[in-house]
Amino acid sequence: MAISEIKDPTYFELNNKINIPDHGKIPLQYDKEAIKAFFAQNVEPNLKRFPTLEEKIQFLLDNRYLESEFIKKYQPNFLKKLFKFVYGAGFEFKSFMAAYKFFKQYALKTNDNESYLETFEDRVAFNALYFADGDEELALSFADEMIHQRYQPATPTFLNAGRARRGEFVSCFLIQLTDDMNSIGRGINSALQLSRIGGGVGINLSNLREAGAPIKEYANAASGVLPVMKLFEDSFSYSNQLGQRQGAGVVYLNVFHPDIIGFLSAKKENADEKIRIKTLSLGVVVPDKYYELVRENADMYLFSPRDVELEYGEPFSYIDITKEYDNLVANDKIHKAKIKARDLETEISKLQQESGYPYIINVDTANRDNPIDGKIVMSNLCSEIMQVQTPSILNNDQTYQKLGRDVSCNLGSTNIPNLMKTEDFGKSVETMVRALTFITDHSNIDTVPSVVKGNKLAHSIGLGAMGLHTFLANNKIMYGSEESIEFTNVYFLLLNYWTLKASNKIARERQESFYNFEKSDYANGKYFDKYLTKDFAPKSSKVKELFKGIFIPTKSDWQELKEAVMRDGLYHQNRIAVAPTGSISYINDTSASLQPIIQRVEERQEKKIGKIYYPAAGLDNETLPYYVSAYDMDMRKMIDVYAAATEHTDQGISMTLFIRSRIPRGLYEWKNEREQTTRDLSILRNYAYYKGLKSIYYVRTFTDDGDVVGANQCESCII
Repeated sequence: MAISEIKDPTYFELNNKINIPDHGKIPLQYDKEAIKAFFAQNVEPNLKRFPTLEEKIQFLLDNRYLESEFIKKYQPNFLKKLFKFVYGAGFEFKSFMAAYKFFKQYALKTNDNESYLETFEDRVAFNALYFADGDEELALSFADEMIHQRYQPATPTFLNAGRARRGEFVSCFLIQLTDDMNSIGRGINSALQLSRIGGGVGINLSNLREAGAPIKEYANAASGVLPVMKLFEDSFSYSNQLGQRQGAGVVYLNVFHPDIIGFLSAKKENADEKIRIKTLSLGVVVPDKYYELVRENADMYLFSPRDVELEYGEPFSYIDITKEYDNLVANDKIHKAKIKARDLETEISKLQQESGYPYIINVDTANRDNPIDGKIVMSNLCSEIMQVQTPSILNNDQTYQKLGRDVSCNLGSTNIPNLMKTEDFGKSVETMVRALTFITDHSNIDTVPSVVKGNKLAHSIGLGAMGLHTFLANNKIMYGSEESIEFTNVYFLLLNYWTLKASNKIARERQESFYNFEKSDYANGKYFDKYLTKDFAPKSSKVKELFKGIFIPTKSDWQELKEAVMRDGLYHQNRIAVAPTGSISYINDTSASLQPIIQRVEERQEKKIGKIYYPAAGLDNETLPYYVSAYDMDMRKMIDVYAAATEHTDQGISMTLFIRSRIPRGLYEWKNEREQTTRDLSILRNYAYYKGLKSIYYVRTFTDDGDVVGANQCESCII
């Protein structure tokens, strides 16, 4: 029986029953029954089986399902050993959603999509073999971290590793435009190519001259950023991986750009169809000076990027607006417009209420915390990647007069509940760093030379985390409490310490550091000052107990690491970035990223299938009170947790704000009425800024419709 021929399966019905309270209880047993039914009715009848491992691998090679090169690096006896190890680990999916997502989205299938060719164990094994590049000991280490779900490669990596017909391993890209037509043309081509191979693309438009700016001798001829946005939106719609997925991109604009109001207005539902942006995401780059002007209820000047570049000799994005603001205002050679800062603040909040956009990049905060020589000017599609870039200079034939540096994002996540059970935290993290390093070393996006250059010079990776709320709830810690903040602080301290140790070790092995290491705050030792002057060890008895048996570096350990880094360098320019994590969190049976859960029993709408329900990991009568929905939580508590992680994160953390359209009474002390207002979002954005957050991803607004009464609406439910 083929997958498409499955008739009347019971697993969807069983899964749906968990959302129907039974005498005041959430009947979680139905999810376990749904898993069994899914394997019995869907997986087992359609999993292609082979008499031996050798025959299975040979079939996959002969039919071009797997690349042959990485398999040939291992002896048959070792392949048997590795597969015996992963199958002997006793892996089991803990939820129907996890099993369904894996076999639907990740498992290798026959060309007709009617049979499965691999299990979760197989996918882990092929990832491990691919990353290890022939090193048997390393392959076993990779397999150990992944089969026990301490480490999860990002979706493009986990999905594509080892496959003969595949996309790229990296997650997303950052490119920038300069103020000329050649750069715009090259940028559109780059977006087409990058969208084709599978990543989301971030594009910086801040350097483009505003609408009405002069072009050579012609007065008031420039069209501004809006038509360029439309060109990119059409490019992503066209370049959509043969219809398999919608191309995805985000455009960033500095809040001091004269087109900022039109930029935001293009995303509104009632915008003119000629300028309306439907599928492209929007982000704004926000310097410190903006927050100062909003606080003072002052006028705000917007500056012509063309004039600024002529005066300063470098593109607008690379000017420190906060430092130069008064000089820019006083300079008569720079055309400028004037608005009220709070009017713009209100427009940002209105759009976030309506659409969830724009993303916010606190660019001065990012650069203050940046230990690398150079300037961060933008972020990626999910707002967690923050790396230095340099602009390119193009000839009229779009060849490079000077090749700049752009960014590709290579990501993976630790699973917090599982990594906290590891026998050796440092060894686990080093193994993850080496897996990410393999992808970085073998990534070559040759269609976009500036991305290739950036990757080769930086060797950057982005190790993140998922499952924070799961871990806290299962240890009976309220999300947002002092204990949760303390735990997050120590966990990310350890990630920072051990990724530094691993990067330093790799630099010593290879006798190579990232480009311009000698100009970084790692090389001069300044980066380590806070670890030598402040004690980050756990203080509360609860958090001390959680880290019992796990090494916590002391000031002397940091001093030793500082000396090693100054002496031998670091291989990776960037090491830590926390992505939002989507379907991959379900497969790991844990909560997404660092955020609180949305619902105790989450409802997902699947195409052609209907609704699937996912109960929070470890949900039972004891953990139920600790699983508070993000929509019922004071967002300042979430921001405090993210701020604790940011303290030790060299890039960014993707953070979504969750807020109800009708806010629960007493949740915020400034609220008298219950309706969400633009002031609420402004207060939260400013709070995030003052707590040192580098970015805000989406703003999600939940609207109560009262139509469905399920497990989440039944306040008296028990498990």
